[in-house]
Amino acid sequence: MREENKKYDLIIIGAGPAGLAASIYASRYKIKHLVLEGLTGSQLEEAHLVENYPGFISIKGTDLIAKFKEHAEKFGAEVISQDARGIKRLKDGTFEVTTGEHKTYQTKTIIFALGMKRRKLNIPGEEELLGKGVSYCAVCDATFFKDKTVVVVGGSNSAAMTAVHLAEFAKKIYQIYRKDKLRSEPVWTDRVLENKKIEVIYNTNVTEVLGKDKVEKVKLDSPYQGKEELPLNGLFIEVGHMPQVALVKQLNVDLDEEGYVKIKPDGSTSAQGIYAAGDITNSSNKLQQALTSMSEGIIAVTSIFRYLD
Repeated sequence: MREENKKYDLIIIGAGPAGLAASIYASRYKIKHLVLEGLTGSQLEEAHLVENYPGFISIKGTDLIAKFKEHAEKFGAEVISQDARGIKRLKDGTFEVTTGEHKTYQTKTIIFALGMKRRKLNIPGEEELLGKGVSYCAVCDATFFKDKTVVVVGGSNSAAMTAVHLAEFAKKIYQIYRKDKLRSEPVWTDRVLENKKIEVIYNTNVTEVLGKDKVEKVKLDSPYQGKEELPLNGLFIEVGHMPQVALVKQLNVDLDEEGYVKIKPDGSTSAQGIYAAGDITNSSNKLQQALTSMSEGIIAVTSIFRYLD
């Protein structure tokens, strides 16, 4: 059964830094709005430590996003844990958003703040052993690997942070990267290279995950110590992200060649009444930081305030 349509001036889809910052400003502008949080949460929640957010020398990602949400709700935001599944423009120019819970909401404007989704290795055994040693979230699963041997695949900040976090629990961490040099920020690269529990294996790819009921080893495309298989207990995959734009495509919004939403300086897209902010956009030099995402959310909702007025 569908619930009777609820009507808003703005629906913000996504409750990460961009969406919650937009909500705070929407409340200040007295814009009647709804935040659809979704069921997967924000990518920021997966950050073991955030050390580049002014005002907090070091804070867990889960704690920081909780503070954002508390702030938004304190200002009167209506935040609900529902996944937007369908969007269509109505004859009067407004939009109808349908969620996975079969509820519908009408709105004059939308901000897409959906963030990114994880890339997969797409190798044999990855899907079959997901949750049985294969993981995409060290913050979620690190404690299961106390005194175990694990592999982190990737060379970015998130891979380095994952390796350092796992070192608090595991006895041995191999960080496997396909190139000859890590591309994480120097501060995180140093922490990896200085940690005696972590060993970096360069110029190597993981090609298969092996194990019957749990991860037992991985196959490598380049021999390590003369062997093409590496025994382990857990595999953490950190090979980047891609913008979540499936919903955006339903409205034929223009994307760039990499699949990011094209936005103008005011946060608007090619579709009237549709705005975007944060990691899914081609703005802020695609830096994908909490601070830049928040600024985009604020710019978008300020533009919407003028648009509605």
